[in-house]
Amino acid sequence: MLARKPPMGWNSWNTFGWNINDKLIRETADAMVETGLRDAGYEYVVIDDCWSLRRRGPDGRIVPDPEKFPYGMKDLADYIHSKGLKFGMYSCAGTMTCAGFPGSFDHEFLDAETFASWGVDYLKYDFCFKPNLANGPILYNRMAMALKATGREILFSACNWGSDNVERWIRSSGAHMYRSTGDIWDNFDSIRRIARSQMDKLAYSGPGCYNDIDMLVCGMYGKGNVGGNAGGCSDLEYRTHFALWCMYSSPLMIGCDVRNMSEETRKLLLNRDLIAINQDEEARPPMFFIGNSESGRVGMFRHLSNGEYAFAFVNYDDREGGMVCQLYDIGLTVDSGYGFELTDIFTGEVRGPYNDYFGVHRLQPHEIKVYKARLVKM
Repeated sequence: MLARKPPMGWNSWNTFGWNINDKLIRETADAMVETGLRDAGYEYVVIDDCWSLRRRGPDGRIVPDPEKFPYGMKDLADYIHSKGLKFGMYSCAGTMTCAGFPGSFDHEFLDAETFASWGVDYLKYDFCFKPNLANGPILYNRMAMALKATGREILFSACNWGSDNVERWIRSSGAHMYRSTGDIWDNFDSIRRIARSQMDKLAYSGPGCYNDIDMLVCGMYGKGNVGGNAGGCSDLEYRTHFALWCMYSSPLMIGCDVRNMSEETRKLLLNRDLIAINQDEEARPPMFFIGNSESGRVGMFRHLSNGEYAFAFVNYDDREGGMVCQLYDIGLTVDSGYGFELTDIFTGEVRGPYNDYFGVHRLQPHEIKVYKARLVKM
């Protein structure tokens, strides 16, 4: 089964936008191997919009831009596969892509056949320039059927930005992940807005079809396509961003230039404990025991496999603060005979066991604390 766990990889859009070419994609694949990203689970290398000519060829097929991709997509796919990685591409459910290149509307089966012939393993499918009378759920279902008709396993990434109550029907369309938000920008306001917006929608996500809350901006530092006018984030804010995406079981699609990562970014993206939470086989959503979509501070609790749990406390406020978890609020009582022993994901500090309450007394603005937890006899 595809997407047994949240997909992981890299996408060209956040940093490079229009400025993509064969050399960049090959160097990115090399860097994913050399930095350890591939071995940590990041397996897809995905080319986003702007890879083709403006018009289809005489045979009706989409034509890769020969200046950007002089060796063609099959040769590039073969190179990526030789690195032990998988190759992803982009199209759109409308007549044009968001940047004005040919979309797949009314060409779904031909385009799917073309992608499969090139060795594509992943298709991101956007929602721009959809005719008003065309039905979104049918268009996504059509492309899912077209991909399956090729006989090749191609992960289908639906990207309709949360339109049409997508979480309620997308699993039935055959998609393996679905964008449930507008575009992310490289600033904390954008990260906070997206994370809050999904608090009541995470129960729709699970194995086989994951809620994609957009690509990561970790390590961009204000550079690139979604960073230049957005200001960038601090390393602490990127840590909060990555940890939230892991707690939410969102696909982890890196958006920075992995050829030139800071050491802090590399360590964050390779954090084994956070990745383990994201990739937990049960993929259960967290429950929120403090706060709501308007709150400045939020606490969440998540069941993991193998009898483990995770707690996270996030301070969305622009001022320092803390919070207390009343364990009764997640169902644990003092007379149960059990308490939670907690291990701080970032420091390794062990706390507890606690059977009544425990506090996170000081969180910097925009900081998150994440704990792995287990129940122990008191």
